[in-house]
Amino acid sequence: MSTSAPTPPAALITGGTSGIGRATAELLHARGYRVMVTGQNPETLDAARRELPDDVVVLRADARSLPDADRVADEVRTRFGALTALFLNAGVTRLTPLAEADEATFDEVFQVNAKGQFFTLQKTCPLLADGASVVFTVGIGATRGIAGGSVTAGSRGALLAMVPSLAVELAPRRIRVNAVSPGAIDTPIWTKSGMPAELLAQVTEATAARVPFGRFGTADEVAEVVAFLVSDAAGYVTGQNIVVGGGIGLGA
Repeated sequence: MSTSAPTPPAALITGGTSGIGRATAELLHARGYRVMVTGQNPETLDAARRELPDDVVVLRADARSLPDADRVADEVRTRFGALTALFLNAGVTRLTPLAEADEATFDEVFQVNAKGQFFTLQKTCPLLADGASVVFTVGIGATRGIAGGSVTAGSRGALLAMVPSLAVELAPRRIRVNAVSPGAIDTPIWTKSGMPAELLAQVTEATAARVPFGRFGTADEVAEVVAFLVSDAAGYVTGQNIVVGGGIGLGA
């Protein structure tokens, strides 16, 4: 009597065309997951389509757009049927001093980092298999002070505040909800922060000096933590925030 092979696990990664999201997509794919990634930047979308394995689905989606979230959910339903892992990683960083912050920047950051991720979860929640895993990217700025980082930290901190309640709400379906908080990680998000090159060099040098390991982390190192959180090895872990920062701030 022949038996059918088990269906491979499936993962959706928002903000998955570069940095931590892309590293996680590559890692999960290598471990047997069917993978779908979303992004908005035309350059990183094109690069992902060229360079990721052919069976990784790459979709253009604006994290601020609820219609786009509906479209992504429809694609997941059509291609995968159900999700084993949801990595809500899309986000923007804007280092803006209080006196220089404007409404447009505030709205953009909260729409991408908080609103977009919350509603992507809402739209895809019916597709999450019982026992699935949800991981939010938060970042250490939500719990450690960064000059000029209040808007970004507030938007990410909103996600962190949601995690315990979402973990309780989804526990009857054995769906785990956690967060990962990268510290100083070498990704394109630094160059996209809007800082002048000279200031960026100063900030990155000062940041690395605060890390006991004396270096920035890598996207691959964060991806390994995400892969753990979505795996059965983390089957009794929910409502938590894991900092991946090389001990930044310890002893400071």
